[in-house]
Amino acid sequence: MLQFEVGDKVIYPNQGLGIVERIETRTIMGTTCGFYSLRMASSDTTVLVPVDNVEDVGLRRAIEDHEVKKLFNLLGNGKIDSHQNWKGRFKDNSNKMRTGSLYDVVDVLKSLNHLSQSKNLSFREKRMLDRAKFLVVSEISEVVSEPSETIEERVEKALDRCLANRERQLAKESAARAKASEADEASEADETPEVAEVTPASP
Repeated sequence: MLQFEVGDKVIYPNQGLGIVERIETRTIMGTTCGFYSLRMASSDTTVLVPVDNVEDVGLRRAIEDHEVKKLFNLLGNGKIDSHQNWKGRFKDNSNKMRTGSLYDVVDVLKSLNHLSQSKNLSFREKRMLDRAKFLVVSEISEVVSEPSETIEERVEKALDRCLANRERQLAKESAARAKASEADEASEADETPEVAEVTPASP
């Protein structure tokens, strides 16, 4: 089971970064258990998380410095999960937002950002897009000790690269399909048996 100490920076799924201020014991409805008291950075509110419930809620430590470069590579690599069905897309994205993994949040951010280029997002998806961007920017900003405005600019540039790389990938796939189709047609032509012309005999 994950254990944290006072002063640790932790991520609460869908809420963002918090700092463990206290580890305390409370008795609630006759049951005594330990709690992590988290001060949330975004809202300056306090959240209590039962020590025994850490894994269930997805509480985790913030990413390490060496992971930041990997995250920016993922943001710009052009690989985007695409769902045509709204209900399926919203369900998958909601599940990813709840895992607490920043890598899952990056997937949601890329997917919804790509979708927003071609259509107006629903209110719920627009809110999820904004939330995903906030979670990515705030955690990276805290890890590298840079202003959120600077990190947001880098994230936006990475998302632009993602869209450009996506277009290049689609163009390559389209060209490859066209080439394969031409090869198939040529192969079929070569395999068509020649029919000898028969001249009818004179009466």
